[in-house]
Amino acid sequence: MKIAVGLSGGIDSSYSAYLLKNMGYDIVGVYMKLHDIVPSYHEKNIKNIKKISNFLNIPYHILELEDRFKTEVYDYFIDSYQQGKTPNPCIKCNSTIKFGLLFDEVMKLGVDMLSTGHYVKTDGKFIYEAADKQKDQSYFLGQVKQSVLPKLIFPLKNLTKLDIVKKCQDIDILKDIATSGESQEICFVEENYIKTLKNHIAVDKAGVVIDNMGKDIGTHKGYMHYTVGKRKGFYVHGALTPHYVLKTDKINNTITVGSKDQLRKNVVKIKDINSFIEDKTYDCKVKLRYRTKAVRAKVKRYGKKAIIYLDEFVYGVAVGQFAVCYDNDKLISSGEIVWTYCRD
Repeated sequence: MKIAVGLSGGIDSSYSAYLLKNMGYDIVGVYMKLHDIVPSYHEKNIKNIKKISNFLNIPYHILELEDRFKTEVYDYFIDSYQQGKTPNPCIKCNSTIKFGLLFDEVMKLGVDMLSTGHYVKTDGKFIYEAADKQKDQSYFLGQVKQSVLPKLIFPLKNLTKLDIVKKCQDIDILKDIATSGESQEICFVEENYIKTLKNHIAVDKAGVVIDNMGKDIGTHKGYMHYTVGKRKGFYVHGALTPHYVLKTDKINNTITVGSKDQLRKNVVKIKDINSFIEDKTYDCKVKLRYRTKAVRAKVKRYGKKAIIYLDEFVYGVAVGQFAVCYDNDKLISSGEIVWTYCRD
């Protein structure tokens, strides 16, 4: 069987290739050039890819995918913040680029399967949480189409990061890659998202802070500086208690702030639902952001949209993020958050 391995230059994908090669598969490496935004980003990665490819005696290809990445991911990232949303470019990249465009391209090479260094499981029908719950990346695959799953393989599904780092200590090339540092969460954001936005948009436009009644209570640096739940970086006249961003308004360049209790939500509407099951109504647990606790909920689906009724209050739910629903450790649906509400 011939397997294309998406090599990033990091230890997770490198060790995946190592495992598959030792299992007797015919391996070909593939590296995606997605942008030239971060200086020396590709130089370092390709240097590592050459090392691991020579060590494993496998060929590798470099795919120039900058144009599609800009359209599908980078422009989406910039536009979302301009619209007052909080985007998740990693989810968008996985669905449209890694398991979309990349998948299509490697199939043209005559391979049977695509492998990556994601910490996640699949049985060809569903996606499941990985064994390492601290590194599990199933949330980021919530928008991947079910049709590609039969041709995906994830060698790290039952391993922990600690396992991999330990195993690499006895293999010089892998040891060097393992100690070169973790890749950044958003590959094209070198320092912070505001600096990236400033390359395209005038984000520093001072505006008014208002309360839930629309009363002018302070000032801020520009609405794109703020996401739901943020409690710093703006000024509230005479404030004696913490204030949190409740929402932003791109048209009027205002941010609405309030108490932590005013952040709480228990009803969420999502769009562009990617469902792995046929049920229109189902109970599940749902994550509303990657590093948040999953909460019990009931989902009622209406075509490509759905309403999620949470069993408990959650705080800081941001429009533009994704709700990802699970049946135990099995991913069953996901969608982009477009509206939130508190129903007492």
